[in-house]
Amino acid sequence: MDFKKKVVVVTGGAQGIGRCIADEFLKAGATVCVIDKQPGNHFVGDLADKQVLERFAKEVIEKHGHLDFLINNALPLMKGIDECSYEDFQYAMSVGVTAPFYLTKLFLPHFDEGAAIVNISSSRDRMSQPQTESYTAAKGGIASLTHAMAVSLAGKVRVNSISPGWIDTASTVYEGPDATQQPVGRVGNPMDIACMVLYLCSSKAGFITGENICIDGGMTRLMIYHGDHGWTLE
Repeated sequence: MDFKKKVVVVTGGAQGIGRCIADEFLKAGATVCVIDKQPGNHFVGDLADKQVLERFAKEVIEKHGHLDFLINNALPLMKGIDECSYEDFQYAMSVGVTAPFYLTKLFLPHFDEGAAIVNISSSRDRMSQPQTESYTAAKGGIASLTHAMAVSLAGKVRVNSISPGWIDTASTVYEGPDATQQPVGRVGNPMDIACMVLYLCSSKAGFITGENICIDGGMTRLMIYHGDHGWTLE
């Protein structure tokens, strides 16, 4: 896929999945604009801050004049109901749902023909561990925001989301149950997500919008019963 002369924004693009997405777009010839709280050679700022979002969007348009692809990847805070304060929960929503919405609104007049948005949700949008309310709510929110925006932006911008499962960002080699509990037999890696992001932004995905694609090695499809495949509930 050739993305020469395309301008891409990746939020949370300084590390992990976001960094891999940004790198793959760069390899494909795109100009990539990253915003992240981590220090580095990119726009540094907190996505929960409205003024930061406005300054970032203004800088992107002043430098490049338009936008082709917006990848909302930044990671919201994960805290559970026992420890999560009102302010913590609001912060998670600001990063995970409000920022993708507001960046889309800011960039909307500047999207070029064939534009696409890819929101990074999580398989936690449909399943949970205890004490993960802030993160899970934010990921569920962005999955729903995806199909709402796809309808509102019909004919202007295609909007899809990806729900990653267990994605290792530290190049760890997992063997045994960690790997075999997943139907594909391994833990995921950032390239599994980046490849789908680039595909969804390409013309090959021109008939896809409003969809959420779960990339989890089949883990959310595996039914688990007590005593099945060695699983026990104690």
